[in-house]
Amino acid sequence: MRIIDASEFSDYWRSYKLNSSDSSSHSVDTVVREIVDAVRSEGDNALRRYAERFDKSSPSRLEVPVTLAEKSWEDLCNNDRETSAALELAARHIQRFAELQRKSFADFESEMHTGLFTGQLVIPVERAAVYVPAGRFPIISSVLMGMIPALTAGVDEIILASPPMKDGFPDRNIMAAAALSMMIGRNAAVDKANDTKLRLFAMGGAQAIAALALGTESVPRASVIVGPGNKYVTAAKRMLFGEVGIDLIAGPTDVLIITDKETADTAADLVAADMLAQAEHDTEACARALVDDHRLAEKINIALEKHLAILPEESSAVARVSIDSNGLIIVYRSREEAIRIANSIAPEHLELHSGDPGSWLPAKKPGTHLKNFGSLFIGSLAAEVLGDYSAGINHTLPTSESARFTGGLSVRHFLKTPTTLRCVPGVGFEEARKAAEILGRAEGLAAHSLAAQMRRSQ
Repeated sequence: MRIIDASEFSDYWRSYKLNSSDSSSHSVDTVVREIVDAVRSEGDNALRRYAERFDKSSPSRLEVPVTLAEKSWEDLCNNDRETSAALELAARHIQRFAELQRKSFADFESEMHTGLFTGQLVIPVERAAVYVPAGRFPIISSVLMGMIPALTAGVDEIILASPPMKDGFPDRNIMAAAALSMMIGRNAAVDKANDTKLRLFAMGGAQAIAALALGTESVPRASVIVGPGNKYVTAAKRMLFGEVGIDLIAGPTDVLIITDKETADTAADLVAADMLAQAEHDTEACARALVDDHRLAEKINIALEKHLAILPEESSAVARVSIDSNGLIIVYRSREEAIRIANSIAPEHLELHSGDPGSWLPAKKPGTHLKNFGSLFIGSLAAEVLGDYSAGINHTLPTSESARFTGGLSVRHFLKTPTTLRCVPGVGFEEARKAAEILGRAEGLAAHSLAAQMRRSQ
């Protein structure tokens, strides 16, 4: 893995961003535009045609009975108790975290001044779609991460979409996780009277995103679509944003790990393990570390080779390409320098393996501090993989520097916060009315000014 000094980072980062711009994005967009237009005009027929072309099968019936999901969960519990128990623990943690998030959103009304009341309502979207890919490995944890926050928000209907396997149905473990999510998530719903409905569809790729965004004869139109996917799925989400809400525009997954000489005895092995956990996602994944010592950087490189040698071939082959192409260790000289670099990278996952990780946080260190990250893992025990699966926080996070302006998938993606205005006669109302009359006139919008003028107190 490449090692550079912090003084070289600016040039490296400028070159990296230039070279990482996807030269194939135009051709991807062309393909996706064709798919979106076909689904818009042909509906189900287009879905089936593209399923024949891209998926493992093209089922004549796109919708799958929910009872099959329930049976899949029952089978998993009976045949693989270890996996089902781990899923159940993860689901309960995700539920609890989603409940805490939901409580942070509240209706309110406040009197700004006499007679002038402003407020906010928190309303769940009517229909949420959760897309779950089934490529190299079906990502069953993404089912929990998408469905449970939606259920906790109180949406009326959830659509789970995933590509059909050879038998015409989504992966059985994906369906099992959907049944578990419904069972766990309903307990977390803010409105216990709300009986969220689940519908399952065997469809994948950009065509599934188009169907969920636009609606077809069989597929109802969703209010918001969440969940991971390849570059075609991502392009479809970007293209259809505005016609449907989306969670995030995903780029290559990444991790940045900050460590120092204080943790040198254990740092190299743990940092290398966490970098490889990120690198095995795909060849474009980015695993990076910030260290304060060249010798520690070399130890991490040695540990990477040691861990790679014991990984299964399928994981090690992908991880090898990832770390050789995109991996990086940066040697910093001061905390301020490390923070500046970390904030420039704005990582999806930021791990603090420092001897005193709390001292890096804003509350402990006002002024120059870490501020751009999708999720923060504090201390060497807080492995990013726990966030991926079982700790309760969401693993759908901002990538490609988008942590500069947003956080990850959460209950808020399934909630709307419209505002309210209520007026009664009073000094505050009259002042606001008069100001609106003046400002309408100043902007040349005479009807605006008239509407305010006509409400003048007699």
